[in-house]
Amino acid sequence: MAPRPEVDATRTTGAIELDGILDEASWANAPVLSSFTQSRPDAGYPASEKTEARILYDDSFLYIGVELWDREPHRIVTPSLEQDFQSGNSDIFGITFDTFLDRRNAFMFLVNAHGAVKEAQDFDDSRQENAAWEGIFEVRTRIHDEGWTVEWRIPFSTVRFNPNLSVQDWGMQMMRRIRRHNEESYWAPLDQRDRIHKMSRAGTLKGLRGIRSGRNLLVKPFALSARAEAGDAPGAWSSDAGLDVKYGLTPELTMDLTYRTDFSQVEVDQERVNLTRFSLFFPERRDFFTENSGVFSFGDISERNYRSGSSLRNFTLFHSRRIGLDGSGQEVPIVGGGRVTGRMGGFEVGALNMQTRSVGGLPEENFAVLRTKRTVEGLGDFGGILVNRQATDGSGSFNRSYGFEANLRPSQYLRVNSYLAATSDSEETGSAWAGRVWAGWRDTFWNVSASTKRVGDAFLPRVGFVRRRGVRQNFATVGAHPRPGISGINEVNPYVEVDHITDLNGELLTRERRANLSVSLRDGSGFGFSVTDAFERVAEPFTVAGATVDPGDYDFREASFNARTSAGKPLSVTARVTHGGFFDGDRTSFGASGRWRVDYHLALDAAAERNKISLPGGEYEADVYSARATFAASTTFFTSAYVQYNALNDIVVTNLRINYVHAPLSDLFLVFTERRDRTGTTPTDRLLSLKITKAIAF
Repeated sequence: MAPRPEVDATRTTGAIELDGILDEASWANAPVLSSFTQSRPDAGYPASEKTEARILYDDSFLYIGVELWDREPHRIVTPSLEQDFQSGNSDIFGITFDTFLDRRNAFMFLVNAHGAVKEAQDFDDSRQENAAWEGIFEVRTRIHDEGWTVEWRIPFSTVRFNPNLSVQDWGMQMMRRIRRHNEESYWAPLDQRDRIHKMSRAGTLKGLRGIRSGRNLLVKPFALSARAEAGDAPGAWSSDAGLDVKYGLTPELTMDLTYRTDFSQVEVDQERVNLTRFSLFFPERRDFFTENSGVFSFGDISERNYRSGSSLRNFTLFHSRRIGLDGSGQEVPIVGGGRVTGRMGGFEVGALNMQTRSVGGLPEENFAVLRTKRTVEGLGDFGGILVNRQATDGSGSFNRSYGFEANLRPSQYLRVNSYLAATSDSEETGSAWAGRVWAGWRDTFWNVSASTKRVGDAFLPRVGFVRRRGVRQNFATVGAHPRPGISGINEVNPYVEVDHITDLNGELLTRERRANLSVSLRDGSGFGFSVTDAFERVAEPFTVAGATVDPGDYDFREASFNARTSAGKPLSVTARVTHGGFFDGDRTSFGASGRWRVDYHLALDAAAERNKISLPGGEYEADVYSARATFAASTTFFTSAYVQYNALNDIVVTNLRINYVHAPLSDLFLVFTERRDRTGTTPTDRLLSLKITKAIAF
């Protein structure tokens, strides 16, 4: 393993003008960091193009200046000017800071050649990411005949650190992506399976002296005007206002408060086809809940680069979509609430409390979560969670969840994760506990893991998500990741896996045995094959795509092929085709998605999923289509149009969105959403909303 690189921070000797030109004398006095090493495609080799980074600071700001030399600057790839752009499709420069030097958590900042930015918080040494985090900073970029230049100014008040230390040492990592070469290179060398937020492998920025953290208070009020219509009923304009507050209670502990919370600017959920008899998991999209969401994660958490047979989409003890949304995804008004996250007394902590109003037969409710975690150096981390959902209308209805976890890292390649959880409910009785143990080994060649899980029949976390109850699940997989050194091939990944699910008495319910071969190419494209042998025991009839599957035992097999082109090209496509048995019939599925990057202002996306199902009762189809156009006039003005058609339910969903960033962390949104049921069963819903926010930092 290569030694950690280090650099001494250099204090500025004069003012820095942020213009994308590193011509101040202070830049010439700063050490030049230019030894970048490839992680892909040629791991361990020097980067194909020179990168020269410099770090400066004064009492209030950190400055990053970077010259990214490129012999073909006309081939620099910039897919978008939009904030939080798809960074994997772009030439970028990125930097992460581990401000407490715990080698586990980081603030991440990315920028592309035209100045679009993406920032995030990352936790647990790259296990979890909070992509919704936003910080106040300034950046300027400039493309020139010899490449491109980045000049960054980040206030120390944007990040959290311990101001009681007179001398600060931070973990630091830097990376550069050259998209046309599918190349990533790092200041502190990494394997290609790792990412910039793998802070246990990062370098060190040393000797920051006399820096100020500020008062760490951010106030963000909003004002809203909206008009809603249902069917032919005339709509009426309404108005509302609310407030979000972020305050640093201590250098390590942050409090967020919200009053009359509104999420009208959030994009609609993606239409999906459910070909199973179990509920689908829909991800959280609302900013207040996605920020710092990793702190509250508990359940089937997947380790990056390991196959685990399950994920938070199968089981999580806390899923924030249970707050402020009903079972059909309709909004439940939130009165307000708060959240505290950070570190206290050597523990990572999180506490959340939200209050909703009564609506549509649902009572007014209070939601409370308490989360703690403690890291033991050289061993892993241990944690617990308490979740309470309580009706506040005097009815006494409640649901409570409890859990304890242990996540061990006994060696560089070995991971062992486990949890034990239970629920209590005012209406449910029976076996109300669940537990899981998973172990995985992943080195540069082998990828092996196995797990066992039990979920009781009365285990019901009403502020979480559980895909199947009353089951025991055993999973095992063996795979390899050879890098054969064949021209054009980056990595080959063959693997087999077995998933075995029984009821609590040991009767087989589901079995899947899968063999897979995937190949990734050096330009970022790839393809794969898989063959699956499945068994399903159906105890009760269920409907899928309009057809009924009767009770019985079903054995069937299917084969699948998938391929993707390089995302670095102006036109990129991903496609998948599956054919084989489907219970007592057969199914042919085709899915495809594509993006045409017209230029860095305009991108067009389209996706289609077609399912043709033959069962004894007849032939059925379940199709979903979507199209999106995104236009960014600048790095502060964005528009998008998103249309979805669910052919199974004959529903068209349209979402038009304009976003103007009129100041840092301050937005103006104009959003139109329509849900049209072409069958006439439900009325057409329309919502037009205008929302403005203003962030005021103290």
